[in-house]
Amino acid sequence: MIVMGIDPGLERVGYGVIDAQKGNRFTLLDYGIVKTPAHTPTVERLAMIETGITQLIEKYHPQEVALEELFFTKNITTGIVVAEARGVIMLTAHKLCGNLFEYTPNQIKQAITGWGGAEKPQIQQMVKFYLKMKDIPKPDDAADALAVAITHAQTGVFGGMFGIR
Repeated sequence: MIVMGIDPGLERVGYGVIDAQKGNRFTLLDYGIVKTPAHTPTVERLAMIETGITQLIEKYHPQEVALEELFFTKNITTGIVVAEARGVIMLTAHKLCGNLFEYTPNQIKQAITGWGGAEKPQIQQMVKFYLKMKDIPKPDDAADALAVAITHAQTGVFGGMFGIR
């Protein structure tokens, strides 16, 4: 089953596409970012994100899309624009795929490392391990998106270890 993981953002939207098979076997298909230029009006950046996500879904035809839930930091302004980008991503994925799932940062950490308090380097090492990659995927947004895809494959697609859907 093709699973696309997405790490939402306004400047960079991370994406990771894997082919998930039973037994936690994963094949890496693609990863990267959809980047929008700074100092561009927000609405134009949102349109760029929609175009980028549309192109990826049309290229890979994922059966399911998994998205990281928004984690609010102290900067509410940043949180609002990320929420806007997330809304565009959710709507686009829903229209083109129909199967959209969400995971909290703690659920992702738990699924990838076995510990909900794992740090980013631990998650990146486990993504590298699961996907049999030579190096840690870069940039961080893409690595995070791959972690979301793996989380969904482990917990959602095949009724995984947590049964989270």
